[in-house]
Amino acid sequence: MADKTGQQEEPVKAKPQKLSSFGLPRLYSRVDISADKWLLPIEKMSNPPSLADGLDAEAEKELRFLGCELIQSAAILLRLPQVAAATAQILYQRYFYQKSFVRNNFEHTAMACVLMASKIEEAPRRPRDITNVFHRLKQINRNKSHHRDKKWCNYDWPKVEA
Repeated sequence: MADKTGQQEEPVKAKPQKLSSFGLPRLYSRVDISADKWLLPIEKMSNPPSLADGLDAEAEKELRFLGCELIQSAAILLRLPQVAAATAQILYQRYFYQKSFVRNNFEHTAMACVLMASKIEEAPRRPRDITNVFHRLKQINRNKSHHRDKKWCNYDWPKVEA
């Protein structure tokens, strides 16, 4: 092909693609390990997706707190190390800086975070065990709120003679 001066251009030679150890072309050029991928930018933290979906900031804060509390209780019942519980809470927080509470069930996300953290920290638990623990925690919470709402804890029940 000729350029503006009328001379022929040299065709651009493509670099030979490196092959993997299996003899196939590599699907990536390099691995980028940097803190930019690990640290959340201030913009994401100050403007999470839940706010854009209409959830107020106080409700989001409560859901974040409730999810972490749920993860901590589940970790205790599953006898997970504290490191695994902390990892699950970090995964939970980071997930909801990317996704909205309005569109995702926080309980299912908390369960998934506990499962992932148990495997990451090499203290794996079966998915069935995690599901059972979260179901039990839901039952306990339902009973506590039922008693709190009905004020049955302070009620003196009449004694029935058999």
